Amino acid sequence: MNTLKIKEMFPKLQNHKIDQVQKIINSSKSKPKLYINMTTKGPSHKQIIVPMNKEAANMYIKDASFHISNINCILKSIKLNILADFIYVNDKGIIISTNNVASPSDLQEIKKYIKNSLLNNGDQFFSPQLSQSKSYLKIVEIPFLNEQLNTCILPEDIEKILKNNHIFNNIILISRPRVIKVSPKSDMAI
Repeated sequence: MNTLKIKEMFPKLQNHKIDQVQKIINSSKSKPKLYINMTTKGPSHKQIIVPMNKEAANMYIKDASFHISNINCILKSIKLNILADFIYVNDKGIIISTNNVASPSDLQEIKKYIKNSLLNNGDQFFSPQLSQSKSYLKIVEIPFLNEQLNTCILPEDIEKILKNNHIFNNIILISRPRVIKVSPKSDMAI
């Protein structure tokens, strides 16, 4: 808003007050809008999860700094672009925090080192893995009736469509899809 418009709107306002109003209006335009983050933070992909029992994990963590330096020496010697930062215990085993996302070759080298360092507890050790996220997908406006077969659409139909679509190549379904009618009289499903 320029000074003339402010003067027209408030004819009895003094000049220094008009300047103050204009500064307030201009400062509110420059502030960015605040957005609410609607997602929750899960485990980072820069963490390597090594499942093992609680007893083995607690024994392993006692020498955490020793293990970190050994893991970093191994990773540097084969010229990988990843370094371990620290180790901590989780209820599922140990978590190795790294500076980058680990590749399969990084995981193999870390697996070899941890298996050798556990000695007598190697039978209670599982392969290191990256964290995975679980989410859901809601597909709306699906015809509830299959017109070709004159039947209702089934979860198997949805699974077949997802498997045949290249977008869902790396997606693993952990449960069967659910098909729900939008309303009792509707011909659409979710």
